[in-house]
Parts: sequence; C-alpha cells; structure tokens
Amino acid sequence: MGRILGRQALLGISLEGSRGTAETDAQYWLSLLSKSIDDVIEQVVDESAVGVIEDSADAKIVKKSAKGDMEGYIGDKSIGLLLLNLLGADDPDEAQDETTVWKHVFTVLQSAQHPSLTLLLDDPSTQDYKYPLAMGESLELNFEKGKPATFKMGVRSKAGVVVDYPGLTPSLAAEHDFLPRHTTFKFADSLAELGAASAIDFKKCNIKIDQNLEDDDVANAGEPIDINNKEMKIEGSIEIICEEETYKTAMLDGTAKAMRISLTNDDVDLGNASHPSLQIDLARVKFSEVARKMDNKDFIIATLKFKAFYSIYDAQMIEVQLTNQVEDYTA
Repeated sequence: MGRILGRQALLGISLEGSRGTAETDAQYWLSLLSKSIDDVIEQVVDESAVGVIEDSADAKIVKKSAKGDMEGYIGDKSIGLLLLNLLGADDPDEAQDETTVWKHVFTVLQSAQHPSLTLLLDDPSTQDYKYPLAMGESLELNFEKGKPATFKMGVRSKAGVVVDYPGLTPSLAAEHDFLPRHTTFKFADSLAELGAASAIDFKKCNIKIDQNLEDDDVANAGEPIDINNKEMKIEGSIEIICEEETYKTAMLDGTAKAMRISLTNDDVDLGNASHPSLQIDLARVKFSEVARKMDNKDFIIATLKFKAFYSIYDAQMIEVQLTNQVEDYTA
C-alpha cells in the first residue's frame, strides 16, 4: 500500500456501557487537527548470566496499554462526551421554551471511576482498532484571537483490540464550532456576581483540567484492570492588555475571584431562541503570577496565571454548561 496522509485516519469516541468493554461503533467521529493513539509496553530485561559479557539475552513483556492525544476545534456536541469523561457527571434538561434543545450541566463526580470511553481508530494504512477503558488524562481548552476555540486531550486506555474485517465505517456528524467573537470572559468577587460582571477584553486564554490518572495494576494481569482518576487539578492563564493594577493587587493580597468564560454561537439557531453555547464557571481562582510584557512599540500586555480551588461556600470547583441538540450522552 502507498503512503497515507494522517488526515485520512479518523478517531471516534463512544461512552462505554460496561466499563472496559469496547463499544462496536462511535457516538462521534471527530474531525481533528491532529491525533495519535498507539500501544505501549513495559518489559523486564532478563539479566541472568549466560557465560558472556553482553548485558542480557532476553526481555519479557509485563504490561500492555495504550496512550495518545487528540486536538481539534470545540464542537458543540462531541465536547460534551469529553467533559463527561473528565468531570464525571451530567444533568441534562430541556432548554427553556424548547423541545429539541437541551442544556447539560457537567459537575465533578466524587468518585475515582469517571465514565470511561472506547476510542476507535479507522486507519486506512494498516488495521482498524478499538481501545477500551479510555480515560482522559487532561483536557486543555484554548481560546485565542484569530483562531476557533480548540481542545487538546491526552488519553490512556487498555491495549488496542483488532477490528475484524470489514472494519469500521466512520460517519462524521455536523457540529457547530465557536469563534473568538463568540467568547466572553469575566471575573467577579463571587459566582453570584458573575452574571452582572463586565466582560474583559483578552488576547488569549487557556484552561487545563488534569484528573491525575493512575493505572490499577495487579500481579496476575498483563494490562491495567482499571484506570482511575484521583485528585483533580485545574490551572490556566489569560493574556490581557494591562490597564490597571487590579490583578497584581489581587495576587499580592491572595484575593480569590470567580471566573467565567462563555461561548455562544449566535450565528446558529437551534430552536425557538437557543444557540450552541458553552459556559465554564470556576468558583474560586487565585493568581499565582502576573507577568507584564513592555515592548516599546506595543501596549503593555499582562499574562495572568491562575489556579482553581474548591469553594466550600459554593460546594464546587468547576461547573460547565453546554447547550446543544443532544438529549442524553448515555443513551
């Protein structure tokens, strides 16, 4: 077979009905900017003496698994399945005054077993594979002037399972993306005040959710029997034109802020009055660094690095609301 372009390979995702059991088809085939998923092994070198000075005569495989990553535009449907995998809980309901539009509310499930995915690889160059028990190691959301909103997700799973002939049959579903002009950024003293807070002009922003995965390895299995999430960490940064000392003062005083980044694609009508939307609320963030760039021929730019914390008062760290035409990701 001749050379194959990476864009000819497609990656799909599906929520697993039984944890660690591969699904037969994808709920969403993703249109990605880049992707990678490959089997990896751990091996033990046999250092037994065989009467020569060479260091070893064999190596034995003790574990098989898979790792990869994917990057693409944030679509209003598929991003919900990734958020469910990372955060763990979704409470969907019909949007107000609508019958075919749903509002999903993703929150942190207080469990070490967030819902697992199957990754499906349609590879025209070699062989199609299914990767069960796929868990997102981290999910990074990026918002920047001049570019559509993007995500990047690192994943871990069990080793790939060969898909028998005739293989997978991908079908890409239409999704709605988000552009920079669809984005609003806010800080406030509390979650309750975010709605009335003034929007802040920004150059770029990123939020990274890391769920600190750990393979559950046992002596009598050659692959992880589970991949568990542990402590969740959320960090990020935002770049703004520096006009005041507010954020530097907040950093030096250790002052906490609530933060919201919301995206509404008002170019698309989903129902009577609804549009595809994504809203990320962080209940309590503190600035760890405020760095200013002072080029002579440009405005002063400040990069604010922040870390999210659990708010005892609000009983949450993060909440994500997603409006689309997906009724139930578990169906």
